[in-house]
Amino acid sequence: MAKKLLLPKDVIEWLTRRYTNQHKAWLLGEGQWPITVNLGIPTETDATQDIGGVRHWVEAWSDWHGPTKLSWVSRQWSRLGNQNLPASLEIAAPTDVASLIGQGKRWRTAAERYQRFVDRWPQLAAHAVLGRHFGVLADYVETDFVRLFSMLDWLEKNPSSGLAPRQLPVAGLDTKWLEKRAGVVTDVLRSIRAIDDVADFYSICGLKRPVPRIRARILCPELRSMLGGLKDIEAPVTELSELAIAPKRAIIVENLETGLALPDIPDTVAFMRLGNAVSLLSGLTWLQKCSTLYWGDIDTHGFVILNRARSYFPNLLSVMMDSATLLAYQDLWVEESAPSAETELSLLTPTERDAFEGLRTGRWDSNIRLEQERICWPDAMKNIAESEVFSGVEFSQPV
Repeated sequence: MAKKLLLPKDVIEWLTRRYTNQHKAWLLGEGQWPITVNLGIPTETDATQDIGGVRHWVEAWSDWHGPTKLSWVSRQWSRLGNQNLPASLEIAAPTDVASLIGQGKRWRTAAERYQRFVDRWPQLAAHAVLGRHFGVLADYVETDFVRLFSMLDWLEKNPSSGLAPRQLPVAGLDTKWLEKRAGVVTDVLRSIRAIDDVADFYSICGLKRPVPRIRARILCPELRSMLGGLKDIEAPVTELSELAIAPKRAIIVENLETGLALPDIPDTVAFMRLGNAVSLLSGLTWLQKCSTLYWGDIDTHGFVILNRARSYFPNLLSVMMDSATLLAYQDLWVEESAPSAETELSLLTPTERDAFEGLRTGRWDSNIRLEQERICWPDAMKNIAESEVFSGVEFSQPV
């Protein structure tokens, strides 16, 4: 058949694709309505060539029921006589599209909640933020939606409360609930207040920011005796800075399990899982006098962290952060899914920079990384013990 005749299922498939691509914009009042879908009226020649197909097409539309306007046309054909044929389908509004493709309930819920937002905050009318969070409007159970709405209402009325999230006077609010929805709250509240700068959740909401915490292990038995025997500590940096200890050495490791596995080492403190927050260590006054060793993952982000740490501790040394270590464990490489975009790491040593540039340029392969926990433990301990920081120091476990 020369002309494509659209069956109801074809129109539903087309409307489904249209809805998927445009429903967020439709919620904001965009789009041209009504939508008219031409069904593909056949010529007499078309019908003659495929009488069964045309008959099936006409019967399918004869049985059509839906929130649409189906138009028919008459054709007087010389051989087949007078024919009444479906011509076009007119859909009046997004609600009808949603109903036709089985999304009616979600659309109605989203539209009703959109209107509640706009009634409360007229500045959000046609605002992209509500389109971005169509899923929130459509899928939140009513208790969650009311809680979200109430929280936004309170925060908008109290822009600088200085409260901790746990203290917010919103019915049913708990910190776990809020942690999962902090992004939505930040995005919508930023739009309500017309804030353009890139501020985080606490700044936008005017809430008390949690005090940064550091996870440390006191590896020296004598130092532990000065702290009542405490070995594993996680506390705000301001409190850790007040510890009455004077270690001679420190080691910073990226992986938590690596830090937990470190043996007792005289006059030594270990820090774990800091990542980009390694700058917090600059607040520990007693750490400034330590000889410090850094051991992180061999990937672009690991070198970015090392470079940042060295900006606070100029004499910081690294271990197992070089090309030789990377190549020695080639069978254990994994993918670095999102390499760092930073390139100017001026504080790296020549050996470190060689490894970093090799990773960045794909010298060995693209987007590779060697996680520190994949290096076998005896090799790792031997390298640490032979480093300049720990040379000659006796470990509690044999190396």
